[in-house]
Amino acid sequence: MVLEGNPEVGSPRTSDLQHPGNKGSCVLSSGEGAQPDEEPIKYGELIVLGCCEEGGEETEAGPRARGCYNGCLASGDKGRRRSRLALSRRPHANGVKPDVMHHISTPLVSKALSNRGQHSISYTLSRSHSVIVEYTHDSDTDMFQIGRSTENMIDFVVTDTSPGGGAAEGPSAQSTISRYACRILCARRPPYTARIYAAGFDASSNIFLGVEDESNVLQDGSLIDLCGATLLWRTPAGLLRAPTLKQLEAQRQEANAARPQCPVGLSTLAFPSPARGRTAPDKQQPWVYVRCGHVHGYHGWGCRRERGPQERECPLCRLVGPYVPLWLGQEAGLCLDPGPPSHAFAPCGHVCSEKTARYWAQTPLPHGTHAFHAACPFCGAWLTGEHGCVRLIFQGPLD
Repeated sequence: MVLEGNPEVGSPRTSDLQHPGNKGSCVLSSGEGAQPDEEPIKYGELIVLGCCEEGGEETEAGPRARGCYNGCLASGDKGRRRSRLALSRRPHANGVKPDVMHHISTPLVSKALSNRGQHSISYTLSRSHSVIVEYTHDSDTDMFQIGRSTENMIDFVVTDTSPGGGAAEGPSAQSTISRYACRILCARRPPYTARIYAAGFDASSNIFLGVEDESNVLQDGSLIDLCGATLLWRTPAGLLRAPTLKQLEAQRQEANAARPQCPVGLSTLAFPSPARGRTAPDKQQPWVYVRCGHVHGYHGWGCRRERGPQERECPLCRLVGPYVPLWLGQEAGLCLDPGPPSHAFAPCGHVCSEKTARYWAQTPLPHGTHAFHAACPFCGAWLTGEHGCVRLIFQGPLD
């Protein structure tokens, strides 16, 4: 499934991925396809919408987070398994295009597909009638292939994520992502159009599909549902509107330089450095009451155990709701603008600009095969409350 958005990554609409046609495989961006002194041509980037795995070691300030897609995998981005992947022009075209079509008896399909060197797609029309389409080399396109399989023909290995339940970083017998989930075909010449197709080619260079005629051109902000993980497609032009990692770090330092204080404990608060990782919150970590947005330091009073372990009463406005630590969103490609970190998603506490927060809070993401639910793009937690996000209310220093 692809949710296609406008150039500002907005107003997505649903479109089905099942589409007959070409094929692809996925590649890391490392200057491939460029002359020694040339900038590599980038077609776009794929970003895994994240999932933070809670339920680790219990600490005084709450559960320790075990891993997060908020910028990288918990164990680090390694090879073909990573949270973000740039697709660049290859040194040599490896695309394919439809060539010869065969009508054949269905029981004979397996024999007809025995040639490992010939890419082909099989369509079963009835018990007695199938169609096989053979593919030939296409010098005008590059192929990129995505899936759960770790075989060599898969260049972007994606594993399941679940809201608040973690990202499985190894093969899972219960995974709902296909081993050969989808493929992207990119034109090697301007405007470098990228098209996506359901399923990829297996080790025998074969693929089995059913058919629907839908537009499959990827736009900036398109969401790709792999039925277990969701990918975001960003174009080079779209990424120019997103903040850089340097800008995100400058915003963190600027926020800390304002010396926000806990209105009750009067201690100075500070967002931790991304280099520290998402471990247990430290003493200066800002915490928020997600119903009202009041920011405090950590404290142990105001608990409402009858309503849940994280339910607290705000000492300023008396609203009762989740009380969670604040974490700055670190995946720049998920941000719509370089605005200040003024809003937090509820109930997870990931912080970003107002424009980014409101966009994702109004964007239903695929859940399972028939449901959609707004979720935090940094950790995958389902959003709650009337708006799904809250404006943060900091108190400045008294001096």
